Amino acid sequence: MAVHEHPHRRSGLHLPSFRRPRPASAADGSVREAAATTTAAGYAFASLRLLTGFVFLWAFLDKAFGLGYATRSGSGWIDGGSPTKGFLSGVAAGPMESTFHDWAGAGWADWLFMLGLLGIGLALVLGIGLRLAAVAGTLMMALMWIAEWPPAKHLSDGSPSMSTNPFAEYHVVYAVVLIALAAVGAGAVWGLGRVWARLPLVSRNPWLR
Repeated sequence: MAVHEHPHRRSGLHLPSFRRPRPASAADGSVREAAATTTAAGYAFASLRLLTGFVFLWAFLDKAFGLGYATRSGSGWIDGGSPTKGFLSGVAAGPMESTFHDWAGAGWADWLFMLGLLGIGLALVLGIGLRLAAVAGTLMMALMWIAEWPPAKHLSDGSPSMSTNPFAEYHVVYAVVLIALAAVGAGAVWGLGRVWARLPLVSRNPWLR
């Protein structure tokens, strides 16, 4: 039986076939929408990461150099002031009141507090070590929450505590933000998260991401 080949195939020519473009389906629209949502979420988390990082970095700079905001000029850490003495000595409620008074102004407390502010701030701004920052930051926020002790209606001297919420105050919010940023890997957008994750030491130890 004779086989009749297409003349273009015999000659080795392969002409492009002109097909109608496939109409966009609902699935295509869903994919594009999901991609746009993912991109928007990445930018939103990156913005939140940078703003939160600046909160920690600014606290460090103000306490270290006495920029005249929360810390008076001339009372900075470099001037011999203590970043923890004023806050911890003023604790007037909660189960650790006397403990915080003992810690107030101690050299080790000043160093741990300032290194924590600097480390957490840099990690957030650079987008690296977010898991470590989340652990350290949550611990710091927990201690500061206990120091302020929002559940108290009255201070130890009997005066009103002026607490506005017995639980969900700003230290709790900051802790949740830090955990969320680490959970979603927010350092990949506007940060060095991807580069950091590819480092041999970090790739072998995921807890450093």
